[in-house]
Amino acid sequence: RQSALSGMTRKILIVGNGREAQTLAMQINEKHSAAYSIVGFYPTDNADQNTVQLPGQVFDAETSLEQVVLDTRVDEIIVAVREHRGGVLPIRQLLECRILGTPVHNLTTFYERLKGEVPLESMKASWLIYGTGFTQGQIRAWAKRLFDIFSAGILLLFLWPIMLLAALFIKIEDRGPVFFQQERVGLFGKPFFCLKFRSMRTDAEKDGVARWATTNDNRITRVGGFIRKTRIDELPQLINVLRGEMSMVGPRPERPTFVDMLEKDIPFYAIRHSVKPGVTGWAQVRYAYGASIEDAKRKLQFDLYYVKNNSVFLDFFILFETVRVVIFGEGAR
Repeated sequence: RQSALSGMTRKILIVGNGREAQTLAMQINEKHSAAYSIVGFYPTDNADQNTVQLPGQVFDAETSLEQVVLDTRVDEIIVAVREHRGGVLPIRQLLECRILGTPVHNLTTFYERLKGEVPLESMKASWLIYGTGFTQGQIRAWAKRLFDIFSAGILLLFLWPIMLLAALFIKIEDRGPVFFQQERVGLFGKPFFCLKFRSMRTDAEKDGVARWATTNDNRITRVGGFIRKTRIDELPQLINVLRGEMSMVGPRPERPTFVDMLEKDIPFYAIRHSVKPGVTGWAQVRYAYGASIEDAKRKLQFDLYYVKNNSVFLDFFILFETVRVVIFGEGAR
């Protein structure tokens, strides 16, 4: 994505000739060929190397990796193998290439840059502890808080007529309450009450069982369908932002019942609670509507990317993308 924005195509050499290398090459060729050009594959001692068809040149293992890099003038090397132990990887040659100035990345790091998400299957506790990112910092926290107060205040000042109309139509439709507050899990797992305009029938969960909302949920009212599509139902959360319970941008807050379930089923799920939940988030502008554990796993990969890489620039980009999503009716909830 970064290469495409800069107008330059980066030449990459893939170290590996197994299924990981094949999958990576297919994804690059199908969706990211404008940003990356694969010059070829440098073989390793891989068990499935004879059963995999690679879409490009496989260099001779007798030729040193350094020589291949010099001959092809690659911009970076991507290590696409399952095992990172000696005997499988040309460790010494990779180190020499890096010393000579050619960046070397593993699959996790490259996929993070390529797709804007952190793949769960590649995550390990050691990577979280020793890797870059996942740090907030006091200056960053204060800057984000000031931005939240300023932007939430400005939005409330300009959007109150829309909020007033929404409240009026909600009341006219079924005479029920205008606002809906629900317990959600916030920063460091602390619960808080999230405010929304009510978009469902008053008896939506009369049996007391928590349920994810679905795309064509029959519990959603006519007015509710419109305010959910346009995200107007989320505007009362600007009050949560002013209270300090939420941020303008961050992972969307989830209900305690769902959090308990997801933390048991999805590794590292609790990491998303290391930042304040947001009115909008990276997952909301990158992933389509979903209401299942599998959807939660995909969204978590985007949430982890945000937690790891959050910055003022990324926050502005997400807010800009949110406006685009609202206008064109795309994205998730």
